Amino acid sequence: MTNRRHNCWSRSSMVNARGYISSNFTKAFLTIFLPFFLIISLVYLVKISSLTAKIQISFTELLTLYSYSIPDIVFYTLPLSFIAALANILIKLSTDNELIALYALGLKANKVLRGPLLLAILFSILLASISFLGMPLSKQFYKSFKESKKAEAKLNIVPGKLGQKFGDYYIYVKEKKNDKFHDLVIYNRTNKNEEQFFSSQKGKLNKNNGTTSLELIDGYGYTYSDVKLQQAKYKTLEVYDSSKKKDFLFEDIIAYWSKAKTDERMMHRVLFFIFVSLIPLLSVYLVASFTMINPRYQANRSFIVIFLTTLLLYMIASSLEKWGNFFSLAIAILTTFILGRWLFQKRVARYF
Repeated sequence: MTNRRHNCWSRSSMVNARGYISSNFTKAFLTIFLPFFLIISLVYLVKISSLTAKIQISFTELLTLYSYSIPDIVFYTLPLSFIAALANILIKLSTDNELIALYALGLKANKVLRGPLLLAILFSILLASISFLGMPLSKQFYKSFKESKKAEAKLNIVPGKLGQKFGDYYIYVKEKKNDKFHDLVIYNRTNKNEEQFFSSQKGKLNKNNGTTSLELIDGYGYTYSDVKLQQAKYKTLEVYDSSKKKDFLFEDIIAYWSKAKTDERMMHRVLFFIFVSLIPLLSVYLVASFTMINPRYQANRSFIVIFLTTLLLYMIASSLEKWGNFFSLAIAILTTFILGRWLFQKRVARYF
């Protein structure tokens, strides 16, 4: 009867401890994650705003481009935030003697870590989903948006500006009123010994079924070479944009990642994503080994733990991205997990 009561009490304590740790972890995680997210978001916004030097984008389009960057921001922010939150919550429970109280209730250190381990698994699944599903799609949307805006910028003829191109032609426009150009000059060198020159009083851009043309109204055209000069007067003349447009081709997830079979750079990127996605799971025992302490005999070194753990794991991830293969990935994952488990057993589990 006594054993049954003890088992029930232990289960109840374990459930309450798991909920208590999860609740405190959520608060600590949000406190760390949100500032990191905002800081990295500012970096991405500055990067996006630099595009305005090349293309014109509205505030709404700026926000659209930023939304395509959110998967990247979350992916690089989550692992660090998880490590910092886990270290802070475990060191807080230690310094407040709450872990000692849990040990006194019969909970082993391994059981205390079941809650953080479950959270780590969920975070790793989330990171894997973002890296292998969300990021490829968002990057393609981002590139497609940039290409479309660059194509528009090429056809954005600015009055008074020299050196503008329309297809194979150089164009100069004196002024623009109500979507119509006035006093246009067009120049084209067809080959080494032959050139074309057109001038007109008016003109306008026409777009029809994806084809763009420049319609010249009331002007003269000249074609001259080493031996002859030809002149033509025209009422209307239409010049088509003959430049090749790069149509952005979207790839599905399978086609996107299948390139890793032949593209070494893509393969290294896959290794990086896999390892970074597993950082929450791999970091639990490493962090717990130095933050589940007895405050009477051990000092609080949570900041050093956060820094060294993050540095170690990201150094491994960066090495895999540069020189790794799937065998070295497996070795890195197993070695990191075994190292964390050994340190936890040696520093914590043998005592609590």
